[in-house]
Amino acid sequence: MALLLDIETQFGRERSQANAPRPLDLDLIAYEDLVMDLPGLVLPHPRAAERRFVMGPLAQIAPDWVHPVLNQTALYLSQHASVGLDAAPEA
Repeated sequence: MALLLDIETQFGRERSQANAPRPLDLDLIAYEDLVMDLPGLVLPHPRAAERRFVMGPLAQIAPDWVHPVLNQTALYLSQHASVGLDAAPEA
């Protein structure tokens, strides 16, 4: 996790307030079928499934990937995402 924060800092990210505009935002979406909820790390990412700008690209490279909590494929989730609808991939 620290590596992601270091990379963001190298690209000029300053953590001033939550959801502030930023030049780079790196999130770990999932790791295999691991499910965990620790301070600073929740896997899979708690809002990834509702975001088409996350699920759309994932569906393009791994359409059969299954969300370990929702038990739905990346393709299904990309087609039913409610956030980022302007990021509609051709799946």
